[in-house]
Amino acid sequence: MNLSAAKMLLEKYGQTQLLDYYGELDERARQELLTAIEGIDFESLSGMNFHAERRVGELSPADALSLAKVDARRAEYEEKGLQAIRAGKVAAVLLAGGQGTRLGLDAPKGTFNIGVNKELSIFACQMNNLKKVVEKAGVYPHLFVMTSDLNDAPTRAFFKEKNYFGYDCTKIHFYVQKTAPAFSFDGKILLEEKHKPVLAPNGNGGWYVSLKEAECGSILASEGIEWLNVYGVDNVLQRICDPVFIGATLDSGLACSGKVVRKASAEEKVGVLCKENGLPSVVEYFEMPPEKKTEKGADGGLLYCYGVTLNYLFNVKILDGVSANRLPYHLAVKKVKHIIDGKQFVPEEPNAYKPELLAVDIVKLMGSCLGVEVERDKEFAPVKNMTGTDSVDTARALLVKNGVEI
Repeated sequence: MNLSAAKMLLEKYGQTQLLDYYGELDERARQELLTAIEGIDFESLSGMNFHAERRVGELSPADALSLAKVDARRAEYEEKGLQAIRAGKVAAVLLAGGQGTRLGLDAPKGTFNIGVNKELSIFACQMNNLKKVVEKAGVYPHLFVMTSDLNDAPTRAFFKEKNYFGYDCTKIHFYVQKTAPAFSFDGKILLEEKHKPVLAPNGNGGWYVSLKEAECGSILASEGIEWLNVYGVDNVLQRICDPVFIGATLDSGLACSGKVVRKASAEEKVGVLCKENGLPSVVEYFEMPPEKKTEKGADGGLLYCYGVTLNYLFNVKILDGVSANRLPYHLAVKKVKHIIDGKQFVPEEPNAYKPELLAVDIVKLMGSCLGVEVERDKEFAPVKNMTGTDSVDTARALLVKNGVEI
């Protein structure tokens, strides 16, 4: 992109401030700025409403299989899932673009050592669980690992250093999540440096578009992959490519599914799988109307009881249609360092929006979704904090409870 083309583009979207310091830059910095501008998806970002608030529609309980219903057909589901895995129809996608900042780690979150008497990274916990499926199915499913610009190189290096945790390295594919710019509260893209817009990962909802546009995206078609099991890096007890989960989903005929756990209490801070205006939806805990949060069913338990675990199974064919319809951006309010009057400004309070795409929005666009209940103590140990709820301490305790040496 040359300067003239950049000016035309920025004038169209009201972002000409990105060239405010162009005259002060050397040739290399100018080219970096023009390249960054060319890489911004202005069209998809232009529809954002900086003043809109999420309004929850009419809610009803989700389609879900309780633990009892799963157990009643467990062997049947498992065999159906194993057949799909052996046929190469299922692959996994690990969302690993984050850093371990809240854990005091200036490195990819998955490299955090959850071990006490031995080294045991979060990545290792999850890969060990995936290898149990390999032992049962006799094949290695493809694994796509989504990183970010910030942690791509160290993530790749860590997997290589650990010999890919004993997994077939030819079946592991890394790709980098796309980015989105940060905006001031009045809708202007901020500059991190005079030649560099503030760019950040565009949220976990961007995983499929980023995968399809990456070099490894062609693997889906060439290998005949029909289902993608997407999971987050937070949970050390994630069961990936779980044959029972896959089999139950295939049996349902629905477009996607999500592993859910029964909420510990009405106030637990987890998103809830339900229906919103008749469509599958994940309503975050802070969005759930108070009266719905505590509503009881005929059995006396919570009616909206299924908390999501960020472990989903998506039909690839339907995903292709969903990705063609752009997901909405959500605006996270953050503290963002940026350039003002030629000098870097470090805010003490939140001062900017960071647009994020959310995986939960994909669930709604899929049209149908099956909740599959799993046992909390066996599959839900998120590591979000050093201590307290959903912490290193609670995750370690649950690993020990599940017979994992730490």
